[in-house]
Amino acid sequence: MTIRIIVAGASGKMGQEVVKLIEQTEHFQLVGAVSRTYAEQEVTADAKYYATLKEAIEATKVDVVVDFTSPEMIMKHLQICCAYQVRPVVGTTGLTEDELNALTAEFKQNKLGGIIAPNFAIGAILMMKFAAQAAKYLPHVEIIESHHDRKLDAPSGTALKTAELITESRKQLKQGHPSEMEMWQGARGAEYHGFRIHSVRLPGLVAHQEVLFGGTGQLLTIRHDSLNRESFMPGVQIAVERVLELNELIYGLENILEV
Repeated sequence: MTIRIIVAGASGKMGQEVVKLIEQTEHFQLVGAVSRTYAEQEVTADAKYYATLKEAIEATKVDVVVDFTSPEMIMKHLQICCAYQVRPVVGTTGLTEDELNALTAEFKQNKLGGIIAPNFAIGAILMMKFAAQAAKYLPHVEIIESHHDRKLDAPSGTALKTAELITESRKQLKQGHPSEMEMWQGARGAEYHGFRIHSVRLPGLVAHQEVLFGGTGQLLTIRHDSLNRESFMPGVQIAVERVLELNELIYGLENILEV
């Protein structure tokens, strides 16, 4: 079965990789893309850019919207997908917990499948799962995530998802010395359920994260590095294929992988 796809954010770096993936995948078909800058121009010989997602959906016959836009566009785009019964695969992060809960309820009411994934790299998913397992036995933990300097949200969605998974398996613990004091505000990073998350933003980076576990006389480091954006494409392909089988909104690629 051919899966007809619209790419929102197709002119961006991640969007361009998704377009390449679609062109290289026999059962995928690009039917349109979204970009105000390139509206009405061709993406490929068979698909063009539209100014808005609504316009693209109304002008094409589409099964899945792959969205790599910006945090401020996601809520609107997901509501449009829900209204038109089109299944979204979203890689943009930055939704609040309240926004995510509202969208989850809306998709459930409409019995519509969707996937929001903070990270599509299979290795990153494994890193998160391994970290959650390690936290049962080594509850003293800190997360350091590093991304390119054009990333808008901090901490990253991957760091937040990792922290959530760790919290589910880690016993309650307030780390650090009780009298610890920051000489400069923010020096110890953001606090989440008693442990810390640190964000690094520098040109030259793509997406990197290490989870450090300290124990008596030992240090365990679980690290993942995406060296280029192509690393996310196998996960995007899996999500596009699996979202057609869902009837609810799923947050996190680990929920559809057998890991």
